[in-house]
Amino acid sequence: MTITETPKVPDATPGERLRILREARSIALVGVSANPLRPSNFVATYLVRTPYRVYPVNPAYEEVLGLRCYPSLRELPEPPDIVDCFRRPEDLPQVVEEAIQVGAKVVWFQLGLRNDEAARRALDAGLRVVQDRCLKIEHARFSGRLHLAGFDTGVISSRRRRAV
Repeated sequence: MTITETPKVPDATPGERLRILREARSIALVGVSANPLRPSNFVATYLVRTPYRVYPVNPAYEEVLGLRCYPSLRELPEPPDIVDCFRRPEDLPQVVEEAIQVGAKVVWFQLGLRNDEAARRALDAGLRVVQDRCLKIEHARFSGRLHLAGFDTGVISSRRRRAV
């Protein structure tokens, strides 16, 4: 490691992720798309069916999934507990700065997203950080509703299904 490199931020443990999900009441989805083929829309579709207050954040839309879409975190009616990011890794520092300014508690970088510099800044500001994890998958996994394909089946069972 050279002097200019940011040290790797340790990953949140399963227990930490579970605690974050249990304590949260509101989630801001930064970079969510209205396109139903986009992963962010799939996650949003899942989350609106949970008890969380979900706030889509994307200046390109006025509405996503029937919910008002906000142009920035600063426009939200309340500080979100979790800021779930669907932006490119190079955009994450800007999202983190805005999350700090509005008083968010957690920044969550979606599956495939990692930026240790932004994560370190969030940790130094007192926020909790989850990187490279899908919030929908983690929620479904901890609630016992995760199907092998990553979909919520609505059925919890230890019985094997017989082939018909």
